[in-house]
Amino acid sequence: MRWNTYKLTLVTMLAAVAVVGRIAFAAVPNAQPVTAIIILTGFWMGPLAAVIMAFLTTFLTNMVLGMGIWSLWQIIAWGSIGIGAGILGKLLPKVPVWGLSIYGFMSGLFFGVVMALTMRAIGQPFWGYLLASLPFDLMHAVSNFVFILVFYTVFESLFIRYEKYLQLAS
Repeated sequence: MRWNTYKLTLVTMLAAVAVVGRIAFAAVPNAQPVTAIIILTGFWMGPLAAVIMAFLTTFLTNMVLGMGIWSLWQIIAWGSIGIGAGILGKLLPKVPVWGLSIYGFMSGLFFGVVMALTMRAIGQPFWGYLLASLPFDLMHAVSNFVFILVFYTVFESLFIRYEKYLQLAS
């Protein structure tokens, strides 16, 4: 699918929503809407849009919350989750919202594993970090499930409007 100004504007607007959401929820450990927004973007707009979202959101929020070695791993984790959602959207475009929410739940756990690999890469014990982070990873998984349920209908109308625009522009 080719990129046009409308698609670029929609992706950057969604990235702005994710940035504001992550900063607004920064005080609540691992309960932030970024992963859910990346999943919904990837599902409807494709893997590339989700990867761009992952990069923009990570870079911009970490300028406020703090950059470090984890920033690259966050981009990798969120990008991988977005690619998976994009593939899911291409293969099964009629997945019900609860199915996408389950994908979001599993993505929260996957994100935790990737971040534990970050610690392993710098010489820390993988299993110790993974087990210590499990409550936070579960919070991330549950918040993804809830955010997808909450955002689904609003985002669906945005993406349907986008698809209609593409049909008119063709």
